Amino acid sequence: MVRYSQLSVPAGPSRRQVLAGGAGALTLAALTACGGNTGRSSGGAGASGSGGGAGTIAQWYHQYGEPGTEQAVKRYAAAYKPAKVSVQWIPGNYDQKSAAALLTDSGPDVFEYGNGPTIDMITGKQVVDLTDLYGDAKSDFTASLLERMTWQGKIYGIPQVVDMQLFVYRKSMLAKAGVKPPETLDDLVAAAKKLSTGKVKGLFVGNDGGASVLAGPVLWSSGHDYLKDGKPDFDNAEVAGALGKFRDLFSSGDLLLGAPTDWSDPGAITSGLTAIQWTGLWNFPALQKALGDDFGVLPFPAIGGSGKPSVPVGAYAACVSARAENVDAAKKFVKWLWVDQTSDQLDFAQSYGFHIPARASLVAKADKLKSGPAATAAGYLKDYGHPQTPLLWTPKSSTAMTDAINNIVRSGASPTMELAGVRKVVDAELTRFGG
Repeated sequence: MVRYSQLSVPAGPSRRQVLAGGAGALTLAALTACGGNTGRSSGGAGASGSGGGAGTIAQWYHQYGEPGTEQAVKRYAAAYKPAKVSVQWIPGNYDQKSAAALLTDSGPDVFEYGNGPTIDMITGKQVVDLTDLYGDAKSDFTASLLERMTWQGKIYGIPQVVDMQLFVYRKSMLAKAGVKPPETLDDLVAAAKKLSTGKVKGLFVGNDGGASVLAGPVLWSSGHDYLKDGKPDFDNAEVAGALGKFRDLFSSGDLLLGAPTDWSDPGAITSGLTAIQWTGLWNFPALQKALGDDFGVLPFPAIGGSGKPSVPVGAYAACVSARAENVDAAKKFVKWLWVDQTSDQLDFAQSYGFHIPARASLVAKADKLKSGPAATAAGYLKDYGHPQTPLLWTPKSSTAMTDAINNIVRSGASPTMELAGVRKVVDAELTRFGG
């Protein structure tokens, strides 16, 4: 769920990448890249195992950017006694490598995947049902994320930690300009204009004018969604009108464009280039270090009469490969780590970067979320949170939507015509799954 400051990632992505884009498509290059001694054979470079018991469980993680994360997950694995757990830290394009590895006999037994396994992994029987692992703890997990990982009544992932996108703003800049934190999209547009002075721009939603991040928030805040009852719910006048306003913003001179770092890094707002920035919860340590108390948070504002504020949320989820050497042993380990070991789950969320635990009982125990902007943001999860994309929103659909918004915002294309084009792609994708 990004790239960034302490929070910058010199080599490889972070968990924040979940919120920075959809999963990549499986390619022959990915299959080739997946070779080497990184799977069930274990013992390769970078492996760390626990002792005791029979068999080895190969567990894969993407290369997190937060210092200490790799050591933490290896420490968790070493504490598991029923089997040896070989932790693999996978650099590069993790999504493609892990998706490709599921088709081979040398892939992981247990692996994480952004927002849970894809619909193609599930319908292709590449991952196994984990519903029975939850037990009484099911109601403690964020319900919207469980829904995102559910297909035909079965849950195929266990959320590990939650990340969120939202607006942050400089309190002093808004106060000086006499601007109240915006509550509607019209308020946001007006604020961007009033806050733009000299070299400071009022609003920053990414160097692409928001094309890569606007889709979900615009849909939800206008009272719509990617899909509703299994059908497209985005090609309508409310969404088209909102996207048209971002085209006007792009042309107005009130949007920051060409910043040294993009939206997922806090550099634009901490360096004073903008008064309001779309970014992520993961940047709170850097924001606090740079700005102290001079920042607040906002959800994406409501659009129109039927809309309400929204924030995108995402989570890497633990999954079990159907090709696992011992599926039952792999499932027992996943249950032990991501259901039973609540102290490790809290540590994982709070000690490496800045994130929200996936379980309500642990959110209540997270000291970093008890005051200030962090407490406000944690409340957004329940009140305004939406999974980044629905399960049936495929990479092909995601690409079509991003391209359309790019055409609307940056090139002035007709929102109505662009959204109609996206619908054709999405309808074809839904047909693959009986929609």
